[in-house]
Amino acid sequence: MKATPDQWTQHFQRAYEDTLAAVRSGARSADEAVPAVHLPFLASIGCTAQELFDFADDAAKYGEPDYSTALLITSVRRDYFLHIQHGVPSGKTVPMDSLPQKNARLDGIEWLPRLIEKARIKLRGEMEPDLMYGCGGDRKFFRDHGVHPADFLRMAWAAGENTGRLVEYVKAAGKS
Repeated sequence: MKATPDQWTQHFQRAYEDTLAAVRSGARSADEAVPAVHLPFLASIGCTAQELFDFADDAAKYGEPDYSTALLITSVRRDYFLHIQHGVPSGKTVPMDSLPQKNARLDGIEWLPRLIEKARIKLRGEMEPDLMYGCGGDRKFFRDHGVHPADFLRMAWAAGENTGRLVEYVKAAGKS
């Protein structure tokens, strides 16, 4: 079920709202919470049921990320999926234990090495089910540094493998 450019956001909102309602009613996994009717649509935009569940589950538990943040993050992933991956998943999953440690630093900035790798993995759609772009630790980093998670994801796309560009982006955002 491929959504037209003017319909995908409405369908994503329905999928998000249905998933959030299921979580609030007690669903505790993507299999329980994400209605099967939405799965073909999610696949067409490069979003997994687990990713949608994580957004809704954290919103229900912690009040964040809000819907607009989930939409903006998904929009970046969708664009990358459609325009760089041409709608074809990579077929890979990056294990969480291959990421830099949570306390790793880059240019003195804790969490940044891990976040950069998570952003690259998110763009390619290679997140393992236990890994979330925009988790509580990521959200703290974004708040502390004045960066929106979707903006960081777009910058990771633009920077490619140029890690220094991301470091400078975070430093500049923290000064504003």
